[in-house]
Amino acid sequence: MSVPRPPVVAGNGMVASSQTAASLVGLDVLRRGGSAIDAAIATNAALSVVEPHMCGIGGDLFAIVWDSAKATLAGLNASGCSPESLSLETMQRSSADGFMPGRGPLAITTPGAVAGWFDLHERFGRLPMSDVLSGAIALAEDGVAIGFNTNAAWSEAVGHLRQDSLLDGLLEPFMNCYTTNAAPPKLGGVFRNQELANSLRVIGNGGRGAFYEGPLAEEIAKSIGRAGGYLNRDDLANCQVEWVTPVSTRYRGVDIFELPPNGQGLSVLQMLNILEQFPLHDYTPDDPRYWHLFLEAKKLAFEDRAAYFADPAFYSAPTEALIAKDYAQTRAGLINPAQAMADPRPGEHVVPGSDTTYLSVCDADGLMVSLIQSIYSPFGSGIVPEGLGFALQSRAAGFNLDPTHPNCYAPGKRPFHTIIPAFACKNDQPWFCFGVMGADMQPQGQVQVLCNMIDFNFDPQLAGDMPRLRHDGGRQPHGRHGDGIGITQFEPAFPRSVVASLNQQGHQLKPQYNGVAGFMGGYQGIVKDPDSGAYIGATEARLDGAVMGY
Repeated sequence: MSVPRPPVVAGNGMVASSQTAASLVGLDVLRRGGSAIDAAIATNAALSVVEPHMCGIGGDLFAIVWDSAKATLAGLNASGCSPESLSLETMQRSSADGFMPGRGPLAITTPGAVAGWFDLHERFGRLPMSDVLSGAIALAEDGVAIGFNTNAAWSEAVGHLRQDSLLDGLLEPFMNCYTTNAAPPKLGGVFRNQELANSLRVIGNGGRGAFYEGPLAEEIAKSIGRAGGYLNRDDLANCQVEWVTPVSTRYRGVDIFELPPNGQGLSVLQMLNILEQFPLHDYTPDDPRYWHLFLEAKKLAFEDRAAYFADPAFYSAPTEALIAKDYAQTRAGLINPAQAMADPRPGEHVVPGSDTTYLSVCDADGLMVSLIQSIYSPFGSGIVPEGLGFALQSRAAGFNLDPTHPNCYAPGKRPFHTIIPAFACKNDQPWFCFGVMGADMQPQGQVQVLCNMIDFNFDPQLAGDMPRLRHDGGRQPHGRHGDGIGITQFEPAFPRSVVASLNQQGHQLKPQYNGVAGFMGGYQGIVKDPDSGAYIGATEARLDGAVMGY
C-alpha cells in the first residue's frame, strides 16, 4: 500500500512546476525580492532549458493573475497569429490530406510567449528582466541533469521527429541543438544549451524588441524562409498580446475562472455546470456513476468546443450561452445514466453571437499567477532557427481548413488553443491557482482535480495524485474527428471494478498507452489558506516536478 504524500506548506512564497531545477530558479527569484510574476517568468525560462520538448520562447503563453493590490483577476492571452502572407488557398493546396500539417514550416505561428513575459513584467514585475532571466541562463550554460519522465518524453519525441516526412531535410539544426551524436540526453545526463543562453541574454538586455525586431527576429525569419515557411519579420514585429477578462462559473459555491476563446477553458466550465446537476457528493471517487457522468459531460462539452471555439477577432463565440446554467440543465438531460452516448452533438440552439508546461507561483504580498506555456507538439514544429537554441511552435496545426468553420485558417488569425491556466476563488478571495498539462487532457484533468477537492474533500496533493481517466474521440476543432464513443484510457491504479462497469455501459476502456498518446497530464496547484494566508502546494509524480516554498 502506497503512503499518500502530503502537500507542501509555506508562509511567504511558493513555486510549483514540472521540473525541480526550474522551481529552484523561481524560488531564488522570490527570495531575492522578486514578485510572483518575476519568479513565474524565471521559472518558465528555466523550463525552456530543461523541458524544451514542452515549452520555450518559440511558443505561446496564457496566464491568470490575482492582483492582490486591486483584489481582482487579470487574464493574459499571449498567443500569436498565422503569417499574413500565407492565404487559405495556399494552405489548402499545400495540404496532402485536407487537414493542417502537424509539424514543419507551415505549422508555425508567431511566438507570443516573450511578448507575454514583457507585458506581465511591465505590470507586475519588480526586478530587471536581465536579473529575472539570469537563473535560466546559468542553467543553460552550466547544464542540468535530465530526470526519468523527461528522458522518456524527450527520447520519444526525437524518434517521432526523425520519422516525420514533413521534416525531411530540415532536422539538422534540431539534431545539433537537442541531441549528441544523434542521441537525446540520457537519464541523469547533463544537458547544456549555450545557444539558448545567448538568446535569453539578448532578450534580458535588449527587451521585447530584441526578440521581435532585432537580430533574433532576423534569424527566426531567415530560418523559416529557408525551410519553406511564410512567417516573416513583419509578422514578428506586429505581434500583440491581449489582456482579457476571465470568464467563470460557480460550482457548488466555488467560483472557477478560465480564459475565453481562442483557448478551450470554457470546456471546464461547461463540464462542471453539467456535473453540478448530479449529487456527486453522495458518490465516492471509485463509484462508476461518477465516472460515467464525467465521461458524458466531457463528450457534450467537447462537441461544443469543436463547433464554437475560435479566435474572437474573427468569430464571436456564444460564451455566455455556453456556460449558462439552464443550458447545462438541457445538456445534462441528454445523459442516460445507464448507457454511453454514441453520437453526441453540439448544442444546436446555441447561436453564435463567437504539448505544454504549467506553473503556479505566489508571493508574500498575495500576488498569485497561474501560467501555462507551450510549443504544442513535442518540440513544436521541429524547426529550430540556426544558432538560437529553441524550437518554434506548431500551433497552426490547431486550425481547420473548412472555410465554413469558425476556426478555419486565415492570415493573421490565432488558432484554437489547448493550453488553459485556471484559478478558483471562495467568497471573492483567492483560493486555488492550478492547471493540468496535456492538450485535450487539460480540461479533463482540471475537472477531475476540482471534483476531487470540492466534491470529495481531498487536499490539493491527493487531488492530483488520484488515478485518472482520459477520453479521446468525437469532433475536433481542427476537423479530424473520431467516433462518438471513442477510447477511454485508464491508469494502472484505476479500480478495475469501475472499468468493468463502464465497459458494460458502452464505454470503450483501454489501459493507458505508453508515451505521449497516453499522457494523463502534469498537474501543479497552490491553495491559499483563507485564515492564515499560508500557501499549500502540490505537484504530481507524472512529471519530474517539485513544489518549493519559504
